[in-house]
Amino acid sequence: MTAPVRVLVCDDQALIRTGFTTIIDAQPGLEVAGECGDGRTAVDLAGRLRPDVVVMDVRMPGLDGIEATRLLAGAGVAHPVKVLVVTTFNLDEYVYEALRAGASGFLLKDAPPGQLLHGIRTVASGAALLAPEVTRRLVGRFAARIRPAEEPGESPLTPRGREVLRLIAEGLSNSEIAAALVISPETVKTYVSRILAKLGLQAVVHAYRQGLVS
Repeated sequence: MTAPVRVLVCDDQALIRTGFTTIIDAQPGLEVAGECGDGRTAVDLAGRLRPDVVVMDVRMPGLDGIEATRLLAGAGVAHPVKVLVVTTFNLDEYVYEALRAGASGFLLKDAPPGQLLHGIRTVASGAALLAPEVTRRLVGRFAARIRPAEEPGESPLTPRGREVLRLIAEGLSNSEIAAALVISPETVKTYVSRILAKLGLQAVVHAYRQGLVS
């Protein structure tokens, strides 16, 4: 049997990492080799875990995704790793630098899960998901589709769902959320699944827009 594509997920938002790892691990032929929340740890883990693909955020504390990509996939790297940048486009102006740093491609965080999986498989195969010379056309295509910030109160979540999202955005683990809200970890997982189903990978952005966290 063909070995699965091993993926390292790097994003400083716990909910985004949870969404990515859940989506990836559920697919045949893909497995999550590890996850982390900053670029320096991504570089260290990649050296030890030898993933086939790194799914990389750009804006992170410490070493950001651009510099991490350069260290993992840039010119002159002895054992380059394929990097797929996944970015919140209207909050992130650095995608061109990421591509120049050696990334094999990029996606938007509000892309459907199927595009994420396709992107991982495409990059793992050695193909570029998006050539740098067509990046500007992608920018123009998506610019008109970027949603403006929601007004306070415009949320598809229940009050309890909003509370769970607030705690996740503050960095609490499922067990810590369960203790804080006096509910079971399984119930927390159910809320997380519902939040992802309604908001997708833009859930943390939604939390900030709604003023749930500052």
